[in-house]
Amino acid sequence: MTARKHVHVLFTGGTISMRIDPGTGAAVPALSGEEIVSRVAGLRKEARLTLEDYARLPGPHATPDWMWRLKDHVVSLLAAEDVDAVVLTHGTDTLEETSFLLDLTLDSPKPVVFCGAMRTLSEPGWDGPANLMAAVRTAVSPDSWGRGVLITVGEQIHHAAEATKWHTQSLGSFRSTHGPLGVVERGQIRYHRPPFQTPRIDAPRIVADVDLHTMAAGIGDALLHASVARGARGLVLEGTGCGNVPPSALPGVRAALAAGLPVVLVSRCPEGRISPAYGYEGGGLMLHELGLIAGGELPGPKARIKLMVALGATSDLEVIRRLFAD
Repeated sequence: MTARKHVHVLFTGGTISMRIDPGTGAAVPALSGEEIVSRVAGLRKEARLTLEDYARLPGPHATPDWMWRLKDHVVSLLAAEDVDAVVLTHGTDTLEETSFLLDLTLDSPKPVVFCGAMRTLSEPGWDGPANLMAAVRTAVSPDSWGRGVLITVGEQIHHAAEATKWHTQSLGSFRSTHGPLGVVERGQIRYHRPPFQTPRIDAPRIVADVDLHTMAAGIGDALLHASVARGARGLVLEGTGCGNVPPSALPGVRAALAAGLPVVLVSRCPEGRISPAYGYEGGGLMLHELGLIAGGELPGPKARIKLMVALGATSDLEVIRRLFAD
């Protein structure tokens, strides 16, 4: 009989750990990891589990610096010979950012799988137990080895580099730009896309002081100037369409570039890559010629995380440009 794999489960908070406070009628963190696991029938038969209550944070309370410390802890867990995989529970609001930071920086083929929930223990159809079970099954699957950081929710398996929280409340809230990697089908892990891994950035630290600005019709440049004035280390612009900005924003863009800041350009559209397709004032061609860094098809929050990690590795703008080109 094959020995069960050892999975270290880190509980960090989120809706999966919440119940409704009768005094306010709103959800708050309440459950420990042991309390969650006790409600997942058969979970301990799937693997040898080590449970760790690492934090009890709502998703919006996670910060880049906290994510970096979590990454360091996961590195130490993966280095242990007797740990075969790590599963993390996390608030879904920022799960895509934390998982992407780990995907950019971890250097281990061992499975690392995130999960969360959209409903609390107090609500009908609490999805936490099913998602935790699916995450553990994903982690112990031999086919999950060497696939980078994964997210298992709603019986789908997504890659951290591609997944985005698409819906505010749906149980199937996560989507991937190129579809899920696989599914959890009656307890079986089935991948229908080949493995791939995000190019790793070897950064000794994170530089969290990066601002994100979303472009909109007629928007001005006051906030861009404010970012420069306060000493931001980098900017991410969510442009319109395939990467364009209103002319009224251009003076602020030029001020950031003149200050030597890396400025990464992505699109505010949920899908598609940016392209220097338009030659008008503020169009993608002008922004390319000004020296903005193309963020490909990354959404703004993930481009911001990647720039923070890149700045932790180098201040050389051309090296950062190459890191985004990978």
